[in-house]
Amino acid sequence: MTEAIGPPHTVAFMDFGTNSIRLLVVRIDPNQSVTILHKLKETVRLGEGEFARNRLQPQAIERALNVATQFAHVARTAGADEIVAVATAATREAENNETFLHRLKESTGVDVHIVSGLEEARLIYLGVATAMDIGGRQAFFMDIGGGSTETIIGTQHDHLYLSSEKLGAIRLSAQMLDGNEGAVSAKQYNTVRDYVRTHAARTLHELSAYRIDAAFGSSGTIESLAEVGGDPTTLTYKGLQETVRMLCSLPLAKRREVPGLTPARADIVVGGAAIIDTYMQELGIERMTVSDRGLRDGLLVDYLIRHGKSDLFGADVGLRERSVLQLGRACRFNEEHARNTARLALQLFDSAAMAGLHKMGPWERELLEYSALLHHIGSFLTYNGYQRHGHYLVRNAELLGFDQLEIVMMAELVLYHRGALPRVTHHEFAMLEPEQRTAVRTLSTFLRIAENLDRSQTNHITSARLGVEKPRRIVLELQASRDPQVEISGLENQRGAIERVFGRKLVVRTWPDDAAQSIA
Repeated sequence: MTEAIGPPHTVAFMDFGTNSIRLLVVRIDPNQSVTILHKLKETVRLGEGEFARNRLQPQAIERALNVATQFAHVARTAGADEIVAVATAATREAENNETFLHRLKESTGVDVHIVSGLEEARLIYLGVATAMDIGGRQAFFMDIGGGSTETIIGTQHDHLYLSSEKLGAIRLSAQMLDGNEGAVSAKQYNTVRDYVRTHAARTLHELSAYRIDAAFGSSGTIESLAEVGGDPTTLTYKGLQETVRMLCSLPLAKRREVPGLTPARADIVVGGAAIIDTYMQELGIERMTVSDRGLRDGLLVDYLIRHGKSDLFGADVGLRERSVLQLGRACRFNEEHARNTARLALQLFDSAAMAGLHKMGPWERELLEYSALLHHIGSFLTYNGYQRHGHYLVRNAELLGFDQLEIVMMAELVLYHRGALPRVTHHEFAMLEPEQRTAVRTLSTFLRIAENLDRSQTNHITSARLGVEKPRRIVLELQASRDPQVEISGLENQRGAIERVFGRKLVVRTWPDDAAQSIA
């Protein structure tokens, strides 16, 4: 699943948050040591005016494009040959996020991937936990963004609980305190806290079931509140209450003059404070250690894990595979059938590449493998049309380690491995880029074939490979431990779909003795 990092190279990581855009540029040496070259942050208020309309506003988009262009230039000037970029709550929820991402690509040449709330929480955990000495303790982690709040329970080596709530400093201030440039009364503040308590009720209840030995807070809101309180390294609940009373007593103009508080944060700091105030009170947290690390640092750690340092947390199975298997097992899938289907699908992918039937690479191959593992989970609900149920389950499971595009691609493969071929009348398929639609058509066909090659779920087919012959024939060669009539019969039903995708007549032969059986 991973590949070793070779010579020293420079990589950049960008985080498009609701309030700020952050950049981290590092040089990674062969011994896995990391040298930070740049660490930048600019406030752009990407989520300003968005949550009431569900659309990123033109002015906010322009601000983000300007900063992103500058950051991309900084990264490339530093020698970065790879820029990993993700977007969070504001982009995630906007109806016009595709337009925004397209303009980012045009302006910067960077592909920005939208991550789910739980994936955001996981990355934050990676960024913070790997810089803290947690020891044998079980810790609470909290990050208050502009549009969402992520909370995590974890140890030094792994997370135990992840949550993301639509509660953020910008979102809450716009909903509850919009237009208030005066002092914030105790009644107003308590109303905001009640709102937080109500909307986070389930998460607070789930968090209360965990032992909390230590607490860590990240994000600009928590850093600012600690700075204003006089100790930038620690935020105590008692100190927070004193800071909140002081900030609420001041009109906005005076709040901007408070030492330790960035003037640009003055209009949203009370909303953000209400979130942390409520969580600390409800969970009985008296003290929180402040971390200046977060999602962009988690992107670096995740990158190292994926490129040869997968033992960072002592796990034998990579996060992505573990996440897929957890979903499959939760849906009581037939794991032997799923793994056999995945094995056959990868044989088809590899042999088809050698035959020149496609030019896809490791990324598409990995998505095919995970989709094959999950292709049958929809039958957990009902067998009829199980591919549609499987699509829904994959699309909404918030699989950890995957960005939004990858989840959409896998859900599409699960949907189209059976029944109708991909079509542009399906909204999600139509929204994909042309090369991504081609990948879905081809990969879902490999999965369609592989599923039928284990139709009886008895592992009769031990080997499958695709080749081409003139004139315009695609040949499927099989090695079987028993008579594969059931499997070949299943392929007969798929002949038309397979031939339409590859534009060739399909021939099936047993392998290696060439005892001819063809679907003709």
